[in-house]
Amino acid sequence: MGGNDVTHVVVIGAGQAGSSCVAKLRSLGFEGQITLIGEEHAPPYQRPPLSKKYLLGEMEVERLYLRPESYYGENGIDLHLDETVVSIDRADKKVITAGRALDYDHLVLTTGSVPRRLPAAIGGALDGVYTVRDLRDVDAMAPEFAEGKRVLIIGGGYIGLEAAAVAASKGLQVTLVEMADRILQRVAAPQTSDYFRTLHAGHGVNILEGVGLERLTGDGRVDGAVLSDGTELVLDFAIVGVGITPATSLAEAAGLEVDNGIKTDAQGRTSDPAIWAAGDCASFPYRGTRIRLESVPNAIDQAECVAENIMGAEKDYVAKPWFWSDQYDIKLQIAGLNAGYDNVVTRPGEGMSVSFWYYKGETLLAVDAMNAPRDYMVGKRLIEMGKSADPAAIADPETDMKALMRG
Repeated sequence: MGGNDVTHVVVIGAGQAGSSCVAKLRSLGFEGQITLIGEEHAPPYQRPPLSKKYLLGEMEVERLYLRPESYYGENGIDLHLDETVVSIDRADKKVITAGRALDYDHLVLTTGSVPRRLPAAIGGALDGVYTVRDLRDVDAMAPEFAEGKRVLIIGGGYIGLEAAAVAASKGLQVTLVEMADRILQRVAAPQTSDYFRTLHAGHGVNILEGVGLERLTGDGRVDGAVLSDGTELVLDFAIVGVGITPATSLAEAAGLEVDNGIKTDAQGRTSDPAIWAAGDCASFPYRGTRIRLESVPNAIDQAECVAENIMGAEKDYVAKPWFWSDQYDIKLQIAGLNAGYDNVVTRPGEGMSVSFWYYKGETLLAVDAMNAPRDYMVGKRLIEMGKSADPAAIADPETDMKALMRG
């Protein structure tokens, strides 16, 4: 069914992917009805600055908004905020919320992801225990960030490290525990872990690796923690950054196929041809395997591809994975996916600038670039072109990086 035959597109999830999908439909000339449903009170907004500039107080809430709130009405997009979808009736093509039933011709699931929480049995439900996922989370924890306060951050991935950077920058006493042998173990090479461990140590963060949380303590509100090695900490609050899971419960209840996210084909269709998925919640084919990407660029590009396909484009989504993280005055940019690497090549720069290049045999897979934007851009272009660079040339600071793309 092409765009001219569709009268109503309903999009569930008013985040980056949902907003991108509805905007793309209108820009492509779709003239039918569009409904965008979001659980939060705020219109669609950027999430990455939440744990950085917004939490630091350097960004007003309106600057988070992806588009002015007036955009949706001006473009004939029915934006429903503070509304939860209860179920999807695939047989009758209806979306059921607490107060209404909406008919759809095409339905797009951009439900995103949900943070993993600590079990209540080990203190996860105590007051003063926060996750960093949405505006409400960050607004709730912001008053805690007062100089001298003691915070425990559980989890040494990028979310935990970004929260640690903000806390340290505001003069808090920061302890971070990572159960794995090293921070960033799941996502990065030891070289990148070493870089960020040194960076945080220089800002006074106490990083404990190979140490888990046994339990948080407190009567109603957290006041301490017991770690797996027996260490006891006195705390003012805690932040849990132990990963996210795709929000698939609606899809599962509707009987859609789920495989590490809502399973889609290369064009974004789920197992029901009238239902699509994009963003953090969706898994899709990629180079002979199936992946799910948790990133802003993926949310935008995948959602826009779905919009094109609702309009009849029959276009496969070609992912170009890239990510970033801001910690203190360091900007980490990541191009590609490093899964399966067997060699890491270091390209030194000046000061804190450095990049790490991941290879599998002779094939370049990914690049981690810290304050090294040129290395990042060259690596990204090489990966997207399916080219690799001689590891010896990468390691040589004298190599002309742009020449590598011509080689």
